[in-house]
Amino acid sequence: MWSSEMEPIVKQTRKALVLVAGACLAAALSACASTAGGDAGKPEAVTPTERFPIDVQSQPEELRLAVHGSGLSANQAGALGAFAAKWLDSEGGEITLKSPANGVDPGAAYRTTEGARDALVSAGVSSERIRTVGYDAAGDASAPVVVAYARYVAKGPQCGQSWENLTSTDQNREYANFGCAVTANMAAQIADPGDLLRPREMTPADAGRRQVVLDHYRKGETTSSAKDSQADGAVSRAIP
Repeated sequence: MWSSEMEPIVKQTRKALVLVAGACLAAALSACASTAGGDAGKPEAVTPTERFPIDVQSQPEELRLAVHGSGLSANQAGALGAFAAKWLDSEGGEITLKSPANGVDPGAAYRTTEGARDALVSAGVSSERIRTVGYDAAGDASAPVVVAYARYVAKGPQCGQSWENLTSTDQNREYANFGCAVTANMAAQIADPGDLLRPREMTPADAGRRQVVLDHYRKGETTSSAKDSQADGAVSRAIP
């Protein structure tokens, strides 16, 4: 039976329950906040490239040329041609020509530097992609002309460091090393690791071919190229 003497006890009990509920709510909110700010809030790595990322680093590609009084030598011109071919293949960035200043023979350094620039342009490097700077040779007679650009190197993951029980499939997940070898092979075979960091620049459109296609379209003719005999898919009937 309810009595007036029980009313204070009920009020104290309700007050205690409210305090307990408030403390539980605060603890839950603090736990959510700490989880969101820690590693537990990050999405789980799912694909092999997420679990085994390829590390792409920038490394300088350099060519050192000895300074000659007569300018660039034949061997240096050949080396610059190979250097430019590697640069074109990797779609490198800006090429820097570092000319020694305060050396023994400033005129020889100038002629070698200008000869290197002309050799690079002749090999297909745009003059706008070549920058000439000077560095302090401090009177060193052997200070070279340095030709350099930044290239990218891909480093794949180290696979097979640890193995687990492959027969344990209670979680219906792939094993830990799954996809590591594929990613490592990709890092070793990719021609230009810079493609993993940024897209390549678009090449200019073929205005001549575009005009030919538009002319055929306006005349109601076939716009595709003519099919030759090698594209008909016929089975060869060679004489036995």
